[in-house]
Amino acid sequence: MAMARRAVKAEPLAGALADAGLVRGDGFVGGWVGAEERFAVRDPATGEVVAEVARLGVAEARKAVDAAQAAFAGWSVTLPQDRAALLRRWYELILAHREDLARIMVAEQGKPWSEALGEIEYGASFVEYYAEAARRPDIEGVTSHLPDAEVEIWREPVGVAALVTPWNFPSAMLTRKAAAALAAGCTCVAHPSAETPLSALALAVLAERAGFPAGLFSVVPGEAAEIVGEWCSDARVRALSFTGSTEVGRILYRQSADTVKRLVLELGGHAPFIVFADADLDQAVEEAVKAKFATSGQDCLGANRFYVERSVYEPFCARFAEAIKALTLGPGMADCDLGPLIHERAVEKQEAHVADAVARGARCLVGGARDGQGPLFYRPTLLVDVPDTAKIMREETFGPVAAVTPFDSEEEVLVLANATEYGLVAYLHTMEPRRIYRAARALQFGMVAVNRTKVTGAPIPFGGMKQSGIGREGARWGLEAFTEIKYVCRDWH
Repeated sequence: MAMARRAVKAEPLAGALADAGLVRGDGFVGGWVGAEERFAVRDPATGEVVAEVARLGVAEARKAVDAAQAAFAGWSVTLPQDRAALLRRWYELILAHREDLARIMVAEQGKPWSEALGEIEYGASFVEYYAEAARRPDIEGVTSHLPDAEVEIWREPVGVAALVTPWNFPSAMLTRKAAAALAAGCTCVAHPSAETPLSALALAVLAERAGFPAGLFSVVPGEAAEIVGEWCSDARVRALSFTGSTEVGRILYRQSADTVKRLVLELGGHAPFIVFADADLDQAVEEAVKAKFATSGQDCLGANRFYVERSVYEPFCARFAEAIKALTLGPGMADCDLGPLIHERAVEKQEAHVADAVARGARCLVGGARDGQGPLFYRPTLLVDVPDTAKIMREETFGPVAAVTPFDSEEEVLVLANATEYGLVAYLHTMEPRRIYRAARALQFGMVAVNRTKVTGAPIPFGGMKQSGIGREGARWGLEAFTEIKYVCRDWH
């Protein structure tokens, strides 16, 4: 497709960077590819267009797989130390350009500056981790069960991997997937969210500078239904890794069935935050703010339902309200505590959940409305006395609204916490060791955070149970979806 020659409104963003070349409006498909049709990327804080990006489609999706399939033959047999060296160069370039990458993220996603910078460093940590893991492929051996036979177990890369990433973590979700796939010996085709394609394209710029061979790593912006649908039906794509909503995950699950792909689906969450009476209340409030309002609440790990034991319910709610009132709201580069939400639909969902909860008897202690700074700014909100029938207790809110309700017993709260189709993460605050063990075992979630909020990182298996997904990302488990096990039985004679 011929590159469009129309003006791209990226000058203000590019002019704010030390390296203006990181802002690209074309796709990266074995090389840079433009399109006559383009779509706008807007700053959610101002509504201004910060760039126009090529709207690629089915033809480019196929071309990306063609290039990846061609590159796989060489990459799959590349020596582990050479894979590691290439990933290491990518990692070093990401860190060297961390501030520019964070500015790009703030402009297209609205994330506060310190959070954006933290995400770049977090995302880079996966590239560093898998650069090291690439040097140590997991080759297993077993004792032969047959006379005069030698048995070997090999791990081999599956082939082309399709990576589909969300708008809330546009850099880290791509590096977490791509670094694991590349370390395993796979080649990658990636589709970023249409809200935040610039972060992925900037990573492609740095991959090219690192010396990635053509076809090793492609980024194809455009309509998700067209591009990802094509990859789901293409038998050459052997693995699909997706982070996003459970609703879309179900669609991709069905679409991948005919080609029997390896799947990693990191889907929605509806995290309970449980506070027992023996918890350190000040610490619980501090961690509740982190668990709810990071990324302006737009996080699958975000706490959605707060269950507080009745004897400490009123003091917790009072302290939580004061902590929320102290939070600041503003555009990303102002580095406030919260930024804008990503689009109008996100704001409307907050309004709907608050209105429904209040109509059912909840009280709104803090916030509960849009902020005058712009149409996508929603004030951090605290609802208390929220009944279990409220939508916010049943659906993922994905925004800065905390819903709190009391409980009376351990048995009761564990039933309430598990009464959801989701099972990504649960937060537990108690000082009693036996209760920690009982509750952590009983909670039907892939991750349990005890007396803290931050649990993620490159060395751990990130993922959920039930309809929060399939598979794990991070550590050695993150390599499994991108490898096949081959068993070889060889006669001694």
